Amino acid sequence: MSATSFAPIALERADRALRCSGFTRHLLETLVTVGVSLRAIAGEDGYRNGYTTAPRSLIDTENRLLWLIQVGVLRREVDGQGITDSFRITPLGYQLLQQLQQQPIPPASGRDRFLNFWEQIQIARLWGF
Repeated sequence: MSATSFAPIALERADRALRCSGFTRHLLETLVTVGVSLRAIAGEDGYRNGYTTAPRSLIDTENRLLWLIQVGVLRREVDGQGITDSFRITPLGYQLLQQLQQQPIPPASGRDRFLNFWEQIQIARLWGF
């Protein structure tokens, strides 16, 4: 992926969302080369695959993935028939992966979790949810 310049606030928000997501570096690395389906990421399978730090329900996993789409870390994979249930990494997500320098995704602080929650509320208000 090519180097792209992102606004510092976008990088900060995306980094915080990633730290709060419960997903692993292994998932991000996998998403660089192949799309991964929601069902492979959710539940016990996602945990066994090394994609999550703990087993999560299908709906919780999807909500976390959709938030990462909103902040620009991920995108839905598209095939010849349209959008699929698989996800891929974006250039912003790839930049965050590179910044980790082979380290695991750091845990989120209480402040990170609060700000991430607040940002989700603000985005929902803007979009009329």
